Amino acid sequence: MPEQTFLMIKPDGVKRRLVGDILIKLEKKGLKIVAMKMLQITRELAEIHYQEHRGKGFYEELIKFITSGPVVAMVLEGEGIVEIIRNFAGKTNPKEAGCGTIRGDYAYDLTQNVVHTSDSIVSAKREIINFFEKAEILGK
Repeated sequence: MPEQTFLMIKPDGVKRRLVGDILIKLEKKGLKIVAMKMLQITRELAEIHYQEHRGKGFYEELIKFITSGPVVAMVLEGEGIVEIIRNFAGKTNPKEAGCGTIRGDYAYDLTQNVVHTSDSIVSAKREIINFFEKAEILGK
């Protein structure tokens, strides 16, 4: 089975109407989107998603932000896709993200950095299961 990863356009990206621009970048690169939906993240799902940050000083800020508006969640598929998407998104801190990356081109804040991407295959599997039913994923 091909490798899969999770990418989410965060509330700031949706609010700023960057969804189309990001999708165009993904498709022009030739990346395969096998699932996608818009949703409002509940506090319960946010706590599951950010469980590794529980107890840290910025945890509540993360939860408040990710539940502040709709997001677009997607699954991408392909050989080495986790690393490809991480590089495509750019460094988490937009000040360090290169031009041409999603964060380098569109983000300006560490928390409101437009997208979330899985950092490993293990994380991708967990995040995909948290956001998608198996039947919603159309990859083979």
